[in-house]
Amino acid sequence: MSTKTLTRADLTEAVYEEVGLSRNESADLVESVLSEISDCLVGGENVKISSFGSFLVRDKNGRMGRNPKTGEEVPIDPRRVLVFRPSQVMKDRINS
Repeated sequence: MSTKTLTRADLTEAVYEEVGLSRNESADLVESVLSEISDCLVGGENVKISSFGSFLVRDKNGRMGRNPKTGEEVPIDPRRVLVFRPSQVMKDRINS
């Protein structure tokens, strides 16, 4: 299994090679796509990318947690979490 991590620079380089935009234009395109996705998620919208997956924002209730080292109970505040659910196409690609 590969341990390489895909970065913004890698995405920019892929756009540069595939689309033929300049490197600066490719970087701007990648940034604008990621910014649009981020803005939608911050606004509470779900983002679905066909044949890839969905990014969902979920609200979690507050609860009592426990410090595993001391056993002391600690309140955990309510929060919003980001969840990714891969599409069936992506699951099939990963498992084949």
